[in-house]
Amino acid sequence: MKKYNVLSQFYNKFIKYTPAQNNDFYLTTENKKDIEKIPISPANDLEPKTISKNFTQNLNYLKTKYNSLINSDVVIREFSLIANNTEYMAALIFIDGMVETQVVNNAVLKPLMLRNKSNTFSVTDNEVISEFNNNDVIIRKIKKFNLEKYIYNHLIPQNSVDLLDKFEDVMSSINIGNSILLVDTLDVAFDIDAKGFKQRSISSPKNEIVVRGSQEAFVESLRTNTSMLRRIVNNENLVIENTSVGKISQTKIAVCYLKDIANNDLVAEVKYRVNNLDIDYLTSSGQLEQLIQDNGSSLYPQLIATERPDKVAIHLLEGRVAIIVNDTPYVLVAPGVLSDFMSSPEDANYKYQFSNMLKFIRLIAAFFALYLPGIYVAVTSYHHELLPTELLFTIEAARETVPFPVIFEILLMEISFELIREAGVRVPSPIGPTIGIVGGLILGEAAVSANLVSPILIIIVAITAICSFSIPDFSLNFTIRIIRFIYILLGYMAGFLGIAVGMFIQIVLLCNLKSFGCPYLTPFIVANNKRSLTSYFLPPIWKRENRSNTVSPKKKYSQGKISMLWKNN
Repeated sequence: MKKYNVLSQFYNKFIKYTPAQNNDFYLTTENKKDIEKIPISPANDLEPKTISKNFTQNLNYLKTKYNSLINSDVVIREFSLIANNTEYMAALIFIDGMVETQVVNNAVLKPLMLRNKSNTFSVTDNEVISEFNNNDVIIRKIKKFNLEKYIYNHLIPQNSVDLLDKFEDVMSSINIGNSILLVDTLDVAFDIDAKGFKQRSISSPKNEIVVRGSQEAFVESLRTNTSMLRRIVNNENLVIENTSVGKISQTKIAVCYLKDIANNDLVAEVKYRVNNLDIDYLTSSGQLEQLIQDNGSSLYPQLIATERPDKVAIHLLEGRVAIIVNDTPYVLVAPGVLSDFMSSPEDANYKYQFSNMLKFIRLIAAFFALYLPGIYVAVTSYHHELLPTELLFTIEAARETVPFPVIFEILLMEISFELIREAGVRVPSPIGPTIGIVGGLILGEAAVSANLVSPILIIIVAITAICSFSIPDFSLNFTIRIIRFIYILLGYMAGFLGIAVGMFIQIVLLCNLKSFGCPYLTPFIVANNKRSLTSYFLPPIWKRENRSNTVSPKKKYSQGKISMLWKNN
C-alpha cells in the first residue's frame, strides 16, 4: 500500500495534468518592489448597445471591435458629407473583397462627397407633407430639415438601404458584406447593400444526376438559391423568412414555404427549432440537419438534403418547408419520410409505367443491399438444406481451399470494398477510376487466386455494391451500408433467426420514428392518399389531383378532377 501511495504521488506531481484555475492574463510592472498585476478583461457590461449621436465614440467603438490597426481587409473611409450646404463628419465601413467597389464609389461616396444641386441646396423648412383629416380635406404641414431623412431620400441612390440603431445589427451587416455609413449628429447607421464578393456560378448537379430534368444546382450564395426557387415556384405566396444561427458565426438561414399551402403548425415547428439553438457557430446544412431532427440517435435520415432546385420546388408545392443555409449548396426539406429517400427527382417527368418500374427495381436493390451478405452467411453456416445440391457442392468446392471461416471472408471483402469506395472519393478525380479498377479487378482476382476468398463471395459482394449504388439518396445509402454489417453478424450468430430478430427490431424502430410529427414509414404502413405525387408507386399524372395528407396541407387538391379539359371538348 505504501508503494502504491508513492507511485500515486509521483504520478500526480510529475505526470498528471492539472488545468489552471485562473486563465486571466496580466500586465506586470517591475519598476516597483511589489509587482502590480492588472487583469486585462473586456468590460462587456460597459460596452454600448445602441448607436449614439457622438460620432467619434461610435467610430472608435467599431474600430476597436474590428481591430482596425491590424486588420488589413477592414476599410474605414472617413470623409466630410455635404447636406443642406453644410459639412458633417462621416465614415463608411466595409470589408474589402466583399463589396462591389464601383457601386460603393458611384452610388455612395460620389453623391455624398461631391458638391451637387442636391446637397448644396440650402433651405430651412423644405419638407411638405400632405395629410387627410376626417373630412378628406388635404392638410399640408411643413417640417424642419431632417438630416436622416434627407440622406436616406436624396443622397444615397442605392436600391437597398436600411436604418440600424444597434451595434449588433451593424456588425452583422458588415460581416455579410454590406457597407455601413455613420454620420455625425445621427444616432442611426445606414446599412447599404453593396455586396460584390466572388461566388461560384450556377452549374449542373454533381451528386444527383438525372437524365430528364433540370440541370441547375444550388450554389453557396443564399440569395442566388432563393432566386432560383422564386423563378420555379413563380408565386407571390412563397414566403422566405430570414434568421441567423450561431452566436459567433451569425450564419444566415432562410425558411421557405407557401403560406396558402403549408400547414401552419409545421411552419411554426420548423422555425421554433431553428431559432432555439444555443451554439457558437454553424457552417453547413449538415450540422443544422443533425441539430433539428427528431431522433438524433437514429441512423436513418429525417430531413431531405438536396442540391436540386426543382426537387425543392416540388416539395414546397406539396406543402413542405425548405431550409436554406448560407454558404452551403445543399438545401434541407422538412419533413422527410422513407419513401422520399427512395425516389428520384425525375420520377415525375417519366410516364408512370417507367417510374413505377424504376421504383420497383430500387426496392429490390435496397433489399439485396441490406440483406444479401447476411443471408449468404446464414445459408452457408446453418441452412444448407435450402440450397439445391448442385449449388451446394459448387459453393463447398469453391470454399474447400479457403482457410478462413465465411464470416472472416465476407468482412474482409466488405471492408476492402468500403476502403476502395472511400479512396475513390478522396483521391483526385483523374485517379478515381484507376482506384476502382485496381481495387475491384486486380485485388479481387489476386485474393481468389491466393485462396483468401471464394469466387462466389466476390459475386455476392459485387451484387451488393451494385444494388447499393441504385439508392438515389446518399444518406440512406450510408445507412444501409452500416446496417448491412449488423445483419452479417446476426446471420453468422443465429442464421435466419438472427436476421428475423434484426428485421423485427428494425421495423419497430422505424414505426416509432417520426420526422416533424409525420410517421416515417408513410405511405407504406400509414393510410395515405394514393392519388398523389408522394405515394410510392405513382398513379397516372391525370389522377394525381390530391396532395399528400402526410403534412396536412391547407389545399387538398393540386389539380382538377378532370385535368385534361381538352379531351372533353
